[in-house]
Amino acid sequence: MVIRFALAKGRVAKKAIELLIALGYIFEEYSEKSRKLIFTDTTGTIEFFLVKSPDVPTYVEKGAADIGIVGKDVLLEHPAQVYELLNLNIGRCKMCVAGFEDRPLPYGKKMVVGTKYPTIAKNYFNAKNQLVDIIKINGSVELAPLIGLSDCIVDIVESGNTLKENGLVVLEEICDISSRMIVNQVSLKTKRELIDPIIRTFETQL
Repeated sequence: MVIRFALAKGRVAKKAIELLIALGYIFEEYSEKSRKLIFTDTTGTIEFFLVKSPDVPTYVEKGAADIGIVGKDVLLEHPAQVYELLNLNIGRCKMCVAGFEDRPLPYGKKMVVGTKYPTIAKNYFNAKNQLVDIIKINGSVELAPLIGLSDCIVDIVESGNTLKENGLVVLEEICDISSRMIVNQVSLKTKRELIDPIIRTFETQL
């Protein structure tokens, strides 16, 4: 029986693969330049494949993967019926509302928000009973308030340097973000004897 991992491409996958290797799993065919899609360890018990972040919860929810590793931002933006079991503390940052320091947010009036995360932004402001017009932006969201497209932005903030360079500041913190281990609900029951040791060994590395 094989345990299959879905990993979000990029820094999250790199760190996750390092953890798997540190735990003794050897992936002879894996390299960052490889064009293969699925990699299996030498014992044939662990497989992983790399996908775009928003797809990880889908693969795990539908059972195409038993375990997924992906950022909390993705789980909040793309909710799925999965078990979130571990905070791996990879890629720690914060989801924030940002804007101009000297320009208070227009609470009580309809607020225009630019973001890559419309679901997170909508849920946050709805909880505050604030009417908002959400504008989905795929590129540099910092541009939106600079050119008057939005009153503020909702985005991930790590160092805050990009905000600072553009004259913006964090106005409100929404939540902490880091990579999480998620598990398919059926797999946790049917493959528990194999999954539990993996979870425990990951915990020892944290």
